[in-house]
Amino acid sequence: MSSSAPPSPPSAPASRLRALKPDWITDPRVWRTEVLGGLVVALALIPEAISFSIIAGVDPAIGLFASFTMAVTISVVGGRRAMISAATGAVALVIAPLNREHGFGYLIAAVILAGLFQIVLGALGVARLMRFVPRSVMTGFVNALAILIFMAQVPEMHDVPWAVYPLIAGGLLLMVFFPKVTRVIPAPLVSIVILTVTTVAAGIAVPTVGDKGELPSSLPVPGLPDVPFTLDTLTTVAPYALAMALVGLMESLMTAQLVDDITDTRSNKTRESIGQGVANIVTGFFGGMGGCAMIGQTMINVRVSGARTRLSTFLAGSFLMVLCIAFGPVVSDIPMAALVAVMVMVSFATFDWHSIAPKTLRRMPVGETAVMVITVAIVVATSNLAIGVVVGSVTAMVIFARRVAHLADVTAVTDPDGSQVVYSVTGELFFASSNDLVTRFAYATDPDKVVIDLSATHIWDASSVAALDAIETKYAQRGKTVEIVGLNQPSAALHTTLSGELTAGH
Repeated sequence: MSSSAPPSPPSAPASRLRALKPDWITDPRVWRTEVLGGLVVALALIPEAISFSIIAGVDPAIGLFASFTMAVTISVVGGRRAMISAATGAVALVIAPLNREHGFGYLIAAVILAGLFQIVLGALGVARLMRFVPRSVMTGFVNALAILIFMAQVPEMHDVPWAVYPLIAGGLLLMVFFPKVTRVIPAPLVSIVILTVTTVAAGIAVPTVGDKGELPSSLPVPGLPDVPFTLDTLTTVAPYALAMALVGLMESLMTAQLVDDITDTRSNKTRESIGQGVANIVTGFFGGMGGCAMIGQTMINVRVSGARTRLSTFLAGSFLMVLCIAFGPVVSDIPMAALVAVMVMVSFATFDWHSIAPKTLRRMPVGETAVMVITVAIVVATSNLAIGVVVGSVTAMVIFARRVAHLADVTAVTDPDGSQVVYSVTGELFFASSNDLVTRFAYATDPDKVVIDLSATHIWDASSVAALDAIETKYAQRGKTVEIVGLNQPSAALHTTLSGELTAGH
């Protein structure tokens, strides 16, 4: 009697191939989440992109084209999965003066040059600067972002028909309670559909997406910017391009870090920096106004919809064009109240409420809380996340330097026979702490032999070496000798290199 052989296990190459397949291919549930998440983001992108186009002084189609090309391109070349890049207000504010003073062709040239700058900065490792952003600044960044998202919705609730307010309230209630029924369909999508059907069926006259501007009816076509290719053009657009590159990278890297924290995964910040540059170059050649990571829409995608892969980013851009071109009349009928409700919910979900809880404030050092408040205040006052992050980081560094400077201490022990005194220095020696070091020695009353023990400290900069030189000089003027002992190897190397070279005449 013949027996059938057991089925052979899958080959190792086949197993590895399946492991390399994206989740949205192998898991239908992930596919559903990514598709619906991309659709919600696309719907939320339309009025935002139109608004930013108005800020930049260009046709609404320009902002929509930028959102399409940025999202689709970054989904392939970016370093942070599920993050949304599109036309943004920060970029619009930077390039608006250039468009106003020199015209649309110069704006497009600046977008392309900004992309080149971002690629260069990414290759030079600008992403590594993220390690110098303290957690208190990150918390302030998140809270300021939530406030800005909410403030951006206020104009949509001012001087509008009374029906807008119950629609917004209904949308918020749907997004709060619908997830308790099912999470298969994102609550924001359900809210948008129900509110749109309600207003159309009941004939309720409220502001709609169509009131923001005319949607494009065709895909963008590639082309070169309509500017003279001269040195004068380069000098005109370069400052705007550099500003756009820096602002775009700052917002993109901060958003990537935020998504890292939410998803408990790591992103490739260098790849993201270069990817932002590539996306802006592509966007420029397709006539878009450029952009960067879009924090509000990213929160919709990641936190509200639960998307985690590049598919949602790609589909957000793709759905955006499909909705505009194929379903323009339907999309135009979406009430702005539905999208306002979505963004209000995003702002509440984004805000770090734990950071302002009384228990947290009591335990948190005053300096940390001050840095968070300063970051929030600067961002809200300037509507510029990049400025707030820079000011907050500098403030944090100053507070840290002052705190560490007070840790440096000097103690003196004189030998019983009075022949020498040993000064022991503890703490870190750098520009802030070494400034007071010179005053800690009794030059006039000390014995002729002075030993300075630095075994419990570290020399970090030239200011510390200069302070030690000044101490030796003051003792030498009184005919006393100084011996410095206990230097670790890096400190000794720095002291040997710089000692005697930091005063006038050398």
